[in-house]
Amino acid sequence: MTRMSNFDDAVIAAVTGHMNGDHAADNLAIVRAFAEPAATAARMTGLDTEAGEWAATVDGAERTVRVPWPGQVTDRASIRTEVVALYHAACERLGVEPAGH
Repeated sequence: MTRMSNFDDAVIAAVTGHMNGDHAADNLAIVRAFAEPAATAARMTGLDTEAGEWAATVDGAERTVRVPWPGQVTDRASIRTEVVALYHAACERLGVEPAGH
């Protein structure tokens, strides 16, 4: 599922690198809550102004899922705001307490 990104490669690499390096459990919560409840792993692979994109592992196979942002993403600062909002919404949907970051 390839889409035209609204952000340059450096921004996408920084965001996905941070999410996959520091927030792997958050990625899985987002994917389980909004795309693939049976996912056993998830890594962020991309993003644009409409959604984040993750590679979700389900039944041993990896598939791409897109999860729309809850609010508007227009620049790098708003990416962080919306990822945090998405994570908190995922925790609420899953009935778990958000981790203290």
